[in-house]
Amino acid sequence: MTDLEIARSVTPQSIQAVAQSLGIAPDDVIPYGKLKAKVSPDSLARVKTNAIGKYVLVTAINPTPLGEGKTTTSIGLAMGLNRLGRRTAVTLRQPSLGPVFGIKGGGTGGGRAQIMPMEDINLHFTGDAHAVAAAHNLLSAFLDNHLFHGNSCDIDADNIFWPRALGVSDRALREIRLGAETGHRAGRFVITEASEVMATLALATGLQDLKERLGRILVGLTKSGAPVVSEQLGCVGALAVLLKDAVFPNLVQTLEGTPAFVHTGPFGNIAHGNCSVISDAIALRCAEYVVTEAGFGSDLGAEKFFNIKCRASGFRPDAAVVVATLRALKLQGGGGVAKVGASLPVGLTGPNQEALSKGFANLDQHIANVKAHGIPVVVAVNAFKDDSPAELNWVRERSIEAGAVDAAISTHWSDGGKGSEQLAAAVVAACDRPASFTHLYELSWPIRKKIETIATKMYGAEGVEFGPEAERQIDMAEDLGFGQLPVCMAKTPLSLSHDPNLKGRPRGFTVPIKELRILAGAGFVTAVCSGIQLMPGLPKKPVGERINLDSETGDVVGLS
Repeated sequence: MTDLEIARSVTPQSIQAVAQSLGIAPDDVIPYGKLKAKVSPDSLARVKTNAIGKYVLVTAINPTPLGEGKTTTSIGLAMGLNRLGRRTAVTLRQPSLGPVFGIKGGGTGGGRAQIMPMEDINLHFTGDAHAVAAAHNLLSAFLDNHLFHGNSCDIDADNIFWPRALGVSDRALREIRLGAETGHRAGRFVITEASEVMATLALATGLQDLKERLGRILVGLTKSGAPVVSEQLGCVGALAVLLKDAVFPNLVQTLEGTPAFVHTGPFGNIAHGNCSVISDAIALRCAEYVVTEAGFGSDLGAEKFFNIKCRASGFRPDAAVVVATLRALKLQGGGGVAKVGASLPVGLTGPNQEALSKGFANLDQHIANVKAHGIPVVVAVNAFKDDSPAELNWVRERSIEAGAVDAAISTHWSDGGKGSEQLAAAVVAACDRPASFTHLYELSWPIRKKIETIATKMYGAEGVEFGPEAERQIDMAEDLGFGQLPVCMAKTPLSLSHDPNLKGRPRGFTVPIKELRILAGAGFVTAVCSGIQLMPGLPKKPVGERINLDSETGDVVGLS
């Protein structure tokens, strides 16, 4: 059965029953049909005296281009915890239309570890991503309208930072020339999930905080070099109106009825890669355990979770799960090349102890990355159908030797929550251990030191090379008073380094920084490595080629 067929074979609970299982009051639930709802942030006031649940982060090693099941592991773990009698919710990001129609397909899990309604979540869902794009582009329109009508703020047209946003991958829009009304100035698009509005929505603690953050967005500089923020353009109220419903977290369920909050979708490689602070805040007051996922590996989403999101939310994780697969470990060990749309080479799918042993160095670094933040680590060995039991057990045992408090083989894809019970038991034990969570760097450090610390500690780099433009932008950021913001690194997810071709645990490399972006509304600066694009492109054979609508039944086909 396909993922879509499996999802359609399940009889779900009503969304009101899912909310009731968390103790969310009916007045705080705004249904969007029978299977999805928004939850009012006002619910936090009703549950503020509840104890805070255990907070579990799911991250991973560097993946193949196909992904290694971090979302399915998060869903399976949440279901497994519920099977052990722990009231659990999972919090995830909303899938992006870019990957849905581009490379990886949907982001609702797979097999018996899915959230539903699968088609709705992967496509328009409750419209949050569209609201983000509309708000982003409204600010763009106000900015250019201000220039057209006399430019009373004296904005320097050559120092405008604010792009436009689009919700699908389109490389042709990375660089554009705007019309005569704007003086034919240069412009560009970013994908919606890289928009500062998306990052801001994800990190806001409530509507008032969102409005304040939106007002701080830096759109450019005056001709004398002073910052120009969105509040000066008089449109912050309008942006907030467009986002008034998007600020409410979305509630759905897994195939086994476990509550799932799916809210906001910043990418893990070019944005901070985590779901909303608000969804976690509600879940942590309503559940005994909350499983949340960070985009890509510990070098990206998890590092940003620890050093950006946890600073914004004030919450502290109790444990982290690092997902590993045999095929990704073998890829990191030189066992073959994985390409989207092609069968995996025999070296990645069949027995290959040599590649597995070499590739384990990658997992070793990811375990160390989490431990550097003072959090107990559990390794989830995500098992595929034809994996060698001997190799799976080898990874499990070697993970414990490398410093994980435990490791478990998980078969959630084929067996649902039952296949994750051993992993769930290991996570419960890890959460009972004392943790001493710490950030990787101090906010007071200079920007260059923060970037160098991330590169050397998380990636294993020898050092960092700042390009001329990045040097200028870092100096400008510090001169403008943004030097104490945390750093969001934008780099490839396919390697610990900046170079997707450097596999395993590379050494002796230097990370090149080509650009620094100031995201004052979101509350961080983004250091962009060479080779990173904020607007992805479609592959030669996009997934969208096989997605269709059955004209007789009206059903979506080909979505995965």
